[in-house]
Amino acid sequence: MSGIYRKLTPDPRISLFDRHLPGTEQVKRLLKKEGKAHLFNDRATMDSVIQSIIAIGERTGTEDERDDYERYGLYFAEPIGYQIRADGSTIPLYYAEIKIIKGTSFYHVIPRTRPRHPNQ
Repeated sequence: MSGIYRKLTPDPRISLFDRHLPGTEQVKRLLKKEGKAHLFNDRATMDSVIQSIIAIGERTGTEDERDDYERYGLYFAEPIGYQIRADGSTIPLYYAEIKIIKGTSFYHVIPRTRPRHPNQ
């Protein structure tokens, strides 16, 4: 079955969304701390990706009891964002996932290079 067929609510920790948008303080901290960040092209792209995953995204991963999230992902034909490294280099991103906190309706969205591996 494709898509998510229940009401979702953005995670109230709004900084989880800001950490994936260009020019935010969260991105600057991620670059300094981790040396890279995964970003959407802009907020409009992020909103469009959210709607697409809700409509036709595929459930990904396994039923791992250690994972606190339900995950739904989708590949896109055009880049939806990019990974930026501390040195300024970038690579385009074509995949994103919605993570829903198990037992809640709270979600956040993440641009990624590929689906999460079950052991990550």
